[in-house]
Amino acid sequence: MTTSARAAVVEKKDGPFEFRDIEIEDPRPDEVLVRMVATGICATDAHVRSQRMATPLPVVLGHEGAGIVERAGSAVTSVKPGDHVVLSYHSCGRCKPCSSGHAAYCDDVWAANFAGARLDGSNGLRVAGGPGPHGHFFGQSSFSTYALTHQRNTIRVPPDLPLEVMAPLGCGLQTGAGAVLKALAVPAGASFAVFGVGAVGMAAVMAARVAGATTIVAVDIDADRLELARDLGATHTVDPTRVEDPTGALRAIEGRGLEYVLDTSGRKENLDAGVGALAPMGKFGFVAFHEGAGAVVDAGRLTVGQSLQGIIQGDAVSPLLINELARLYRAGRFPIDRLLSFYEFSDINTAFEDSSAGRTTKAVLRFTG
Repeated sequence: MTTSARAAVVEKKDGPFEFRDIEIEDPRPDEVLVRMVATGICATDAHVRSQRMATPLPVVLGHEGAGIVERAGSAVTSVKPGDHVVLSYHSCGRCKPCSSGHAAYCDDVWAANFAGARLDGSNGLRVAGGPGPHGHFFGQSSFSTYALTHQRNTIRVPPDLPLEVMAPLGCGLQTGAGAVLKALAVPAGASFAVFGVGAVGMAAVMAARVAGATTIVAVDIDADRLELARDLGATHTVDPTRVEDPTGALRAIEGRGLEYVLDTSGRKENLDAGVGALAPMGKFGFVAFHEGAGAVVDAGRLTVGQSLQGIIQGDAVSPLLINELARLYRAGRFPIDRLLSFYEFSDINTAFEDSSAGRTTKAVLRFTG
């Protein structure tokens, strides 16, 4: 037995999303079939579309899904039909990082999230008369009216909260907030700066305020985003195009340097500026540097106890952090809705164009048909 679904498929490098009718296998014992309500758009989807990340094509992307459980496999105990869920990253559940609460650094992180197949190499998506596009992207492929997920990346959330607002918690907002609250563990009273205040950076700003940081600096070249960052908790803003020395501008805010810095931009210039602004024993976290980006630092600049830390998914234990952020949203302390622009699923190409052009901070697709 299969479930019919309508999916947005990337057929070729840099190609448009094209809608296809597909069939999805019934859930295996450890899998879940989710009827999609909403899904966020993330830069990683765009990177795969352009083949900067080599997930095989054709593929159904999407990895910030939210929906309602339709069916659950016989071994699934964490969710049941009718539950509201947010979909997050996938992992093997067996390796040392997974078993020690750091599943974002799973030994099989690439195969689990980017291979376009289950961990055993099979694909639960098909079309009439033959194999379908690659699926299981981040264990979900949520650019589809139904998604086949795994119990490990299917997170039950309170049913009174809007799924269209909860969806981006699965990746982008989890990454920014988790970087602050878990990976860097920014404490109350600390100084913190974030380079880049797109969705991930805005989540970091909001999380720093939740953590009780007393100095929160947002660094970006977009005046509107800097203004929003102030509304969401930034105490200072810096536009590096308007200052002669970005490092000096940051040190003018905190003379001894900043205790925590996060880069969400992937720009090598920000590594240089951020390391230059670190206080003794300061920590620099990054989520977007890729091999070949030219982001290199002289180790001699880290001799006063400073450190660099690569961060994936905020080092989050998704069921815990996503529900913590959901509670903070309900309490008005993590206003996700301030970041979101909504599009119909049928307008996915427009949503990607607007995201690429910076016309929206976080695009969310809604399945209303």
